[in-house]
Amino acid sequence: MIGELTNRKLTFIDLFAGCGGLSEGFLQSEQFNSLAHVEWELPMVQTLRARLVSRWNYSKDAALKSVIHFDLQKTCMLLNGTNNDKFEGYEKTNHPEIINNGLKGLISEQKVDVIIGGPPCQAYSLAGRAQDENSMQNDYRNYLFESFAKVVDVFKPKVFVFENVPGILSACPGGFPVTERIYDAFKNIGYKIRKPEELKHSQFLASDFGVPQKRKRVIIIGVNEQSGPDLEAIHETLYSLANQKDVKTVRSAIEHLPKLVPLAKKRKLNGVNVSHTQADFLPINSHEPRYHNSRDIKIFREWIDMGMNDKPSDEKISFYNKRLEKNSKHGKYRNLEWDKPSPTIVSHLNKDGLLFIHPDIEQARSITVKEAALLQSFPDDYEFLGKLGQCYKMIGNAVPPAMASNIAKSVSENLVK
Repeated sequence: MIGELTNRKLTFIDLFAGCGGLSEGFLQSEQFNSLAHVEWELPMVQTLRARLVSRWNYSKDAALKSVIHFDLQKTCMLLNGTNNDKFEGYEKTNHPEIINNGLKGLISEQKVDVIIGGPPCQAYSLAGRAQDENSMQNDYRNYLFESFAKVVDVFKPKVFVFENVPGILSACPGGFPVTERIYDAFKNIGYKIRKPEELKHSQFLASDFGVPQKRKRVIIIGVNEQSGPDLEAIHETLYSLANQKDVKTVRSAIEHLPKLVPLAKKRKLNGVNVSHTQADFLPINSHEPRYHNSRDIKIFREWIDMGMNDKPSDEKISFYNKRLEKNSKHGKYRNLEWDKPSPTIVSHLNKDGLLFIHPDIEQARSITVKEAALLQSFPDDYEFLGKLGQCYKMIGNAVPPAMASNIAKSVSENLVK
């Protein structure tokens, strides 16, 4: 019974866990303990393991077992294990219990109250669909919710939380709305979510939950029809936690960091080109900008000096084409603004940062990994492991922890009533 939960912490499994944004928020809420996290990309796995050890008092062995490096598409293998010696792409020596007994064996008799996760969003994003000749119709990621549903069906949590981009509301792989596919998939296993036409009301702004960023996401909440709480009560609690008056800005998130100013002469550090240096020589982890050549630095300064953010679209495109001698139909530059929330932090940052120019004209650079993380509301002590591009990617793909914490509170408050 729901009342029995008041005497213990709630538990969760995190699927498509990434570097741990959702998990971090649920743990920050102080209402939850984690049982397992499943993620396929190794830098994200290593980052989440390190965080569980450094912040949440896991032993290294416990973190190793809890954060499972596995492809969730191989759902049956994940759940039940496999004795296939030819099975590749998994840390067999680190997780013999998963190979032999699966996630069922790892969870054993422990009660799973909530399953959370954010399946990869590329197939649903409007930008991704616009760039693909088939509008991502044939992309396998359209159907990753099926793997999520299979795990929910096995562990029968009282609630699940499924996060994704607003583009999911209009995606139609195979000519059939994916929201209807998702609705049917969960209905068939005994879970109630909002009807497809109602999911437009499940869009939330991260900036309403203390995240210094204009990030809109769809939060699909499902409840077990036999044992779960009231679905709309959870939504109402989440609405009540949104504070549209206390909006965090870029300034509040990153102004305290040391300035990174252009060098008079470029140099190499450990064989890597360096264009900027910290003005006060105080080293900060992950606060090193990507290399910018002299042309980029000049353009960044011109862009901010001319107030190009506020110019019409055709002027922005002309600015880009004139300086790079291109013939593009799209603008390529944008600077952050001190007294506004940041635009959505995206995984494209792993390729370039031209749409995330630092607001300080003196610094003339794109934002660092540290700044991207703070704009996503990751705590200042969160350490990201991997190459520069991998770190930008994992941060851009993450659920902001401050948003996740409020989701956790809305769920827990209704589970313990």
